[in-house]
Amino acid sequence: MGIIGSIFVLSFLIFFHELGHFLAAKCFGVKVEAFSIGFGKTRLLKKRIGDTEYSLRPIPLGGFVQLKGQSDIDPKLRNEESDSLYGIAHWKRLVILAAGSFFNLLLAFLLFVAIGLIGKNELAPIVGNVDLAMPAGIAGLKSGDEIVEVDGKRIRTWNALSNAITESQGSIELTFLRGNKEYFVTIEPQMGESKNIFGESIMRPLLGISASGELRIVRYFFVESLFYALEETWQSSKLILQSLEKMIVGIVPVSEVGGIVSIVSLTKKATELGIVTLFAFSALISVNLGILNLLPIPALDGGHIIFTFYEMLTKRIPTQETLYRLSLAGWIALLGLMGIGLYNDILRLLNGTMPF
Repeated sequence: MGIIGSIFVLSFLIFFHELGHFLAAKCFGVKVEAFSIGFGKTRLLKKRIGDTEYSLRPIPLGGFVQLKGQSDIDPKLRNEESDSLYGIAHWKRLVILAAGSFFNLLLAFLLFVAIGLIGKNELAPIVGNVDLAMPAGIAGLKSGDEIVEVDGKRIRTWNALSNAITESQGSIELTFLRGNKEYFVTIEPQMGESKNIFGESIMRPLLGISASGELRIVRYFFVESLFYALEETWQSSKLILQSLEKMIVGIVPVSEVGGIVSIVSLTKKATELGIVTLFAFSALISVNLGILNLLPIPALDGGHIIFTFYEMLTKRIPTQETLYRLSLAGWIALLGLMGIGLYNDILRLLNGTMPF
């Protein structure tokens, strides 16, 4: 699929976001003036159906929906007629504004359901090295033991085992297989220093074991895949919010910010590694789009949501000049972040570290 495939995937994710706004607006009687796949002034194809112009444009990096009464470029053009975005009840406007992000999260959920049904390679919960001075070694666990339950909960991956230990409060009961025989043991984890995914030193419960490194394909039945997808979508959302927090406080350097070139490059790589990897990466990008669009930046959906809540609480509309200045500041912040990403991409290309 290569570059063309990666651009198609990214375009579809953004298109799905805009589809959420489109369907919600139609549901509440807001006039949709335009629905475009792609950007640019030139319309490669166009067709008007009812009040909406549907078009295909030459820059294939997403799309947009133009609702009556909405103008991100100049909020002074705000329209309050009954079929416009600002002429309906506040709660309906909130639903329309949030629908794009909801659709991104829904798409990620569906992709994770597909991954659960297809199956993906996971680290098996099989013990590799055992520290004899730590709780697991003292309790008699050995290399090659496969842990199948923690406190009665089935364990299928090393990641699930790690999470169960991290979330433990006091002693835990492990069920493990040694050969073909099942054993039970109660272990009290010991607090120790570890590293999180951001490289920070943290204190967490430890047993003193490491993974054997064995990979296996893990599949779920349909109902199980729904719970798996819900958990993965939730964890992906938390990871993105944590990453933003770490970037703000300086733990994650600004040099780690990637732009459109990085996204296309990584998507291309994912397409080459198979459908499951592509689905997983697409789900993560979709969650990213959904969460980031809810940030309280005036140029994003989150900024419009904040303005709407302000109107609901104060019963007042911000002045046109205030809206204009805040929107301008939002665009400056957004374009600045995109500029940093593009700058980092160019440096990676020049240094030969971009994974093309």
